[in-house]
Amino acid sequence: MKPRVVVIAGPTATGKSAVALDLAARSNGTIINADASQLYADLRVLTARPSPDAEAAVPHRLYGVLDGADACDAARWAVLARATIADAVAAGRMPIVTGGSGLYLRALLVGLAEVPPIDAVTRAAVRALAPDIARAALAREDPHAGVTDPQRVARALEVVRATGRPLRAWQDTALPGLAATHDVHGLVVDRPRDELVARIDARLYAMLAAGAEAEVAALAARGLDPAAPVLRALGVVPLLALARGEITRAAAIAQIATATRQYAKRQATWFRNQTPDWSRNFNHVLI
Repeated sequence: MKPRVVVIAGPTATGKSAVALDLAARSNGTIINADASQLYADLRVLTARPSPDAEAAVPHRLYGVLDGADACDAARWAVLARATIADAVAAGRMPIVTGGSGLYLRALLVGLAEVPPIDAVTRAAVRALAPDIARAALAREDPHAGVTDPQRVARALEVVRATGRPLRAWQDTALPGLAATHDVHGLVVDRPRDELVARIDARLYAMLAAGAEAEVAALAARGLDPAAPVLRALGVVPLLALARGEITRAAAIAQIATATRQYAKRQATWFRNQTPDWSRNFNHVLI
């Protein structure tokens, strides 16, 4: 019999963590983080990590395990997640993977190709390009890439430049994902648009009240590489601009709210297209 794994996914602010906590408490579960930003210890508040009380109630893994100076991508996270899932199964606990980073979940469940490491010079050159310049370059060098998100455009461009092969060619040689070796039950947590917008706004003000501005100011004081993934977390850029006196607090709040709503919309579209057969009922998770 294959080991059972539950995956709880969906847009930001829908309440995935609460659903995972309830399920873990009822099923002897271990919650495993699949949110790219919640990996970082520097941003507990701004990334809405589970509270200390929640983390103490049931085992939580891969939350706050990386330093802000560290870089993590989907392939590296998938290796960490596989090991953590194996540990949970060995301990007789049910792994519950939860988060909204679609590419991370795809890397775990479907598998990603083992693309060779990208040299620092190529990576720096690509990441320094303006988004429109990067898209134009990718259209010339890998016209079949089929990506538009700036981060994915940069990834595809650096791969084709560093390896001489398009990213899709590497993906065609991907190793089997978790779905080939485990009994995976997927749940997408989503909410009506108006309700989700209200939850996003309420959570944002709660983050600010809990010290998100001071958290980002402390991160800025570290002088990290501007390309560090932690600096791309939702809300970091506007709060950095606020700390530098470049924008007002009201403008920073408006920018974060808008970016979060746009991100949630992209996530909803991604999960609707990529996981059409997953359950959408909050109260029905097979265990």
